[in-house]
Amino acid sequence: MLSEKGKYASATQNRRFVWTEIVWPLILELNDVAFTLKQYQGKRDQVCEERKIGVTVTSRGLVSLMQKGILLKEDKIYSIHYRLIPYMRLKAKCDYATAIHEARVK
Repeated sequence: MLSEKGKYASATQNRRFVWTEIVWPLILELNDVAFTLKQYQGKRDQVCEERKIGVTVTSRGLVSLMQKGILLKEDKIYSIHYRLIPYMRLKAKCDYATAIHEARVK
């Protein structure tokens, strides 16, 4: 993304991009709450090629989404936070702001 931003702003922007452009569309395509790393990498490569951006832009996005609690990892499977499942079932738009809010609400 843009290198003029600070470290935290850049991380948020990358996380937002990975969620909005890669993870959520992948969840909707699969119509499943979970995906494998291989499925993620395929979608990531497709998006990066379409947008003509390097894979490095997305490099820390997946891990960062796990740190924020939006994604969970068990063995080799990644899954979305349980509060995001209704959005998936409705095939609704779930932007990053919604995802972070739902994952943080206790």
